[in-house]
Amino acid sequence: MTSTAHGYAAQSGDMPLAPFSFERRDPQPNDVAIDIRFCGVCHSDLHTARGEWAGTLYPCVPGHEIVGTVTAIGSAVTRFQVGDTVGVGCMVDSCGECPSCREGEEQYCETTGFVGTYNGPEPVMGGHTFGGYSDHIIVDQDFVLRVGHAEQDLAAVAPLLCAGITTYSPLKHWKVGPGQKVGIVGLGGLGHMGVKIAAAMGAEVYVFSTSPNKRDDAKRLGAKDLIVSRDADAMAEHANSFDFILNTVAAAHDLDPFLRLLKRDGTMTLVGVPETPHPSPSVGDLVFKRRAIAGSLIGGIAETQEMLDFCVEHGLTADVEMIDMAEINTAYERMVKSDVKYRFVIDMATLDTSA
Repeated sequence: MTSTAHGYAAQSGDMPLAPFSFERRDPQPNDVAIDIRFCGVCHSDLHTARGEWAGTLYPCVPGHEIVGTVTAIGSAVTRFQVGDTVGVGCMVDSCGECPSCREGEEQYCETTGFVGTYNGPEPVMGGHTFGGYSDHIIVDQDFVLRVGHAEQDLAAVAPLLCAGITTYSPLKHWKVGPGQKVGIVGLGGLGHMGVKIAAAMGAEVYVFSTSPNKRDDAKRLGAKDLIVSRDADAMAEHANSFDFILNTVAAAHDLDPFLRLLKRDGTMTLVGVPETPHPSPSVGDLVFKRRAIAGSLIGGIAETQEMLDFCVEHGLTADVEMIDMAEINTAYERMVKSDVKYRFVIDMATLDTSA
């Protein structure tokens, strides 16, 4: 049995998103049925819908920053009840058996790879998964998150399911905390959450940006100051002083100026994925201070729940601009121009399901 879902899809990389109806599976014993209330708009959605990353499966219904309400549960579900407010992030399944999955790091699944909330293999019906730009979704309870924020904050919680965990996971892994000097490269959808979370962890936070006019916003979000990355003198003032740098920029750029800011044994972790590779960094900048360049994906389900609970405890949500579903193509064009502070969120109540 199936149910008809309504959403927006790209039919090819060169076509705008448009209304689209499709079938979702009925809840299996371990499934949770969720009416979607809000869905964040991630840059990954745009890259995938437009075919800018290899392997897009069309029609493509993007969306992996989902907040909604449980409407039904399968017979084996024990963790959720009808009426619960829940979230769904970037993945909806994994093999569950490899070392990474057993250790709660499903995002690094070593057998099948994690199943994406969209553009992944649909395990029951076949075909591929469709994401959160839609009215409802069916997800295995093991990949559903409990949302504890207040009702009025739920729209701003949606981006935490990707932008929040993408920044929380490396900050936690590299043990960011009090007494540390931490840099965030880029002040966009990821970067603004990196600032908020690192500051809440107790670090002294600086933002690196090419835009000096973002200084006031950086401070409002929790940074001590903004350093203009194109200003060589300003950068030189902070040489050899950072414990950790989180680089959120998804465009190819020179990593060396940031490496030189790290202390001995400091790490710069990359979470932005550019379309073309970064220029190769100077080996000298690495070996003479035992510095490291690392990468990080999202987080496992347990860590994502930990992040949500951390954000409740510290009163953190994303800075969002609400849009109607029909405005998604305009929002994509604005995203390309970095014209959003700092995350679009779709109010799914605006989705026309009459077609």
